[in-house]
Order: sequence, then C-alpha cells, then structure tokens
Amino acid sequence: MKDLLIDGVDTVLLDVPLVRPHRFARTGMDAQPVLLVHVRTAGGAVGLGEGVVPGGPWWGGESVETMKVVIDQYIAPLLLGRRVDDIAGILQAVNDVVNANLYAKAAVEVALHDAWARSLGVPVHTVLGGLARTSIPVTWALGTEPAAVVIEEAMAKLDLGHRSFKLKMGAQDPADDVRRVCVIAEKLAGVAGVRVDINARWDRLTSLRYLPQLADAGVELVEQPVPGAEVEWLAEINRALPIPVMADESLRTPSDALRLAGMRAADVFSLKTTKSGGLRATAAIASIAAAAGIPCHGGTSIESPVGTAASLHLACASPAVTWGSELFGPLLMREELLATPLRYDGGDLHLPVGPGLGIELDPAAVAAFTRR
Repeated sequence: MKDLLIDGVDTVLLDVPLVRPHRFARTGMDAQPVLLVHVRTAGGAVGLGEGVVPGGPWWGGESVETMKVVIDQYIAPLLLGRRVDDIAGILQAVNDVVNANLYAKAAVEVALHDAWARSLGVPVHTVLGGLARTSIPVTWALGTEPAAVVIEEAMAKLDLGHRSFKLKMGAQDPADDVRRVCVIAEKLAGVAGVRVDINARWDRLTSLRYLPQLADAGVELVEQPVPGAEVEWLAEINRALPIPVMADESLRTPSDALRLAGMRAADVFSLKTTKSGGLRATAAIASIAAAAGIPCHGGTSIESPVGTAASLHLACASPAVTWGSELFGPLLMREELLATPLRYDGGDLHLPVGPGLGIELDPAAVAAFTRR
C-alpha cells in the first residue's frame, strides 16, 4: 500500500526546564534536552519518537546532539520509500549502517511504531501484542541532596499518592552517603518504600561493606551498585544481600538479559526503551526475564511525555513488568508538552486512549522550547 510508504523524517531539539535540579551520581541538570523525531507516511500518518538521555553522554555515550546527527545523516535516508510496517527490515538496514547508538535508534523505532499504529487506527500496545494492564505504579526518584531536603520533597509527594521513592547515591563518600540514606529510610519507615540507585559508582568491596547496612535500615531494593561490565561482581552482591538487586547499566540488550538471568546476577530487571534501542528489543528482554522468573521494572531516562508514553505502552503490554515503574519524567518538567497531559492519579500513570501513542503535542510548547 502506497499510503504506508515513508516520505519524510524530521528532527528537532528542545530544552525543557525542570521544576527542580535533578542530581545523579556524576552530574546534574536543571533542564532536559529532548530530540523529537517525526516519521511521516504518504497516507498522512505522522509518528512521534523521542531521543533523550539521563543527564547527558556520561550514562550511555550519546547525547541529543549526537542522536540528531546520526538520525539526519545516516538513518533517515534509509527510511525514505520503505513501508512503515516493515520495522524488522528497517532495523536490519539501520544496523548494517549504524553500530551501537541505541538511544538514536530507539527514537526512530518508536516513531515507526507510532506511525504504523496510527495508520491502522489502533494504539501502539495493540501492535506490541495487547494489554496486560492499563496503568502502572510510579516510584518518585529523589536526588543526592542532603537528607532534610530529600525528606521534605518525599513528604510532599505522599499527598499525591506516591508510596515508593528511589534515592540517588554515589556522589558522596560511601560512609556519609549511607548515613544520609539511613536517616531518610528511618523517617519514611512504615509510610513509603525506599530504594537506592548507586549509578554503578561503587566497586565490589565497597558494595559488600556498605549495602548490608542499607538493607538493615529498611531499604527495599538496590539498583546497579557496580559498573555495568562487572556482572560477576553484581552476581556476588546479589547472593550476599537479603534484598533484591536491580540491573540497569548491566542490561541493555537481550544478550545481556540472557547472561544476567543465567548468572542470577539480579533479582529485578530495569527496562528502558531508550537504552535498549526501542520497543521490540525491550519486549524481548522482558520475555527473557519472564522465562527466567525475573520481574521487571519500567525504568526512566527522564523522558518527556513522548518517551514516557512509549515506555508506558511497553510496560502495559508486558506481563513481566510487575515491579512498577519510575516513569515520573513529565512530572519533573516545569512545562507541559502535550495538548492533553498524561494522567497521573493515586500514584499510578494511566494509559492514554487513542491511536498510536495516544498523545498529541502542543505546537506552542514545542515552539517555545525549540533550540535556536
């Protein structure tokens, strides 16, 4: 069908301000750069995807600037004239020309799914296999600020229904960092769950020394304490702790998932469509996890509502995603990008209704934040 042929691919860079600075172990940000990708078909369907990384190239090696160059110069020409539903064939052609660059590929792949689903008049979750749920709990992520600052923010979020918080660690001396988190965990005990994310900043011995103290303080989960390549360390730590360890930096591809599952290196998998190259690879990871009896969590790269909607469709279509999500990115942004915002209610994010991703951009907001 000629209507399904791709006849245009456009990209635009935005800088969206945040309601507060967000700090990671190695960096921070007060605005989130976002790359929007539009894929147009001859039939008039326009698919939307998003390229975004958490705090810049320190995490995955890509930035929105590198994504734009790779998509404009190398990926977009491969799409023109092909059917939008030939996603497997398109991805193979892209992989033949572009190695790695999973964040850039994810932006394009999501836009292809959105355009294809809109052409069919169905939601993206339909082309992913159908629904397992229609909403997902959202854990609120807190930065590396002092305990008093973190506690104040957490208490305010309790009134909005959040009952799970994730604390960033790794920016301070480990002993000081652990004391800070123990104070927060004690304050929230019996009120909300507390998890920590060390962003791969500790080594094996530091992890084995300090993580048991966090478990004793009531922390319910530890995310990626050691560098992503050190899967053997992760497995040893997972065996030593009485609480679950979640893999993030160690988990990008289905092959990674197979290795982690075989070594029992993590009790929970953090899924991110961004880091894994899109919806299909992330769904494959979820299937491997399900076969291994490993629950999954919907992770975040601090996406705008566009990437958040894509991750939500994936999470709602994947039976393995039973450990909630961290899809709070739009709530961290000072301004709304959508004509109708995503619905957060009672601590859950609810699936939008409509074809494709079920969202529409607000043109005025896009224009206001477009990078000149």
